Amino acid sequence: MLIILAFIILFHIISAVLLFIATINNAWWVSGNVYTDLWYSCNDTSCYPVENSHSRTAGFLQAIQATMILATILSCVGFFVFILQLFRLKQGERFVFTAVIQLMSSLCVMIGGSIYAAQHESFQKADFKDGTFGSSFILAWISFPVSLFSGLIYLVLRKRK
Repeated sequence: MLIILAFIILFHIISAVLLFIATINNAWWVSGNVYTDLWYSCNDTSCYPVENSHSRTAGFLQAIQATMILATILSCVGFFVFILQLFRLKQGERFVFTAVIQLMSSLCVMIGGSIYAAQHESFQKADFKDGTFGSSFILAWISFPVSLFSGLIYLVLRKRK
């Protein structure tokens, strides 16, 4: 049981770290020496806000920002709830709330990544169109199965002695 708890803690921490990096790092879209994330576009010398990110036409960008931030917050809250539940609740009741929080976090990542994959071209400048998805986008998609697996393991772990 102790080994399973250690692995679940490790998966949860990895998930939270991946979400932090994916949300903060400036590499969701890479085109030459220009890197774009959810808030800024940067080249070698300066950064500037994504054009029209505040407008009504870029509501999808605001949805991506919200879901990625929510996923990161839920993952962190889920870890603290896990620690509290570990010592407070009796067997059979443990980790259900943590599992729900972690599964909601993975759902938010999936929604944010899916929206970005479908809509990223609509807010890119013409000279950015020939780029590729960056490391932050890939990390966001890697954090999805990690957090999903972590949430499912919490559900399995609640019945263990």
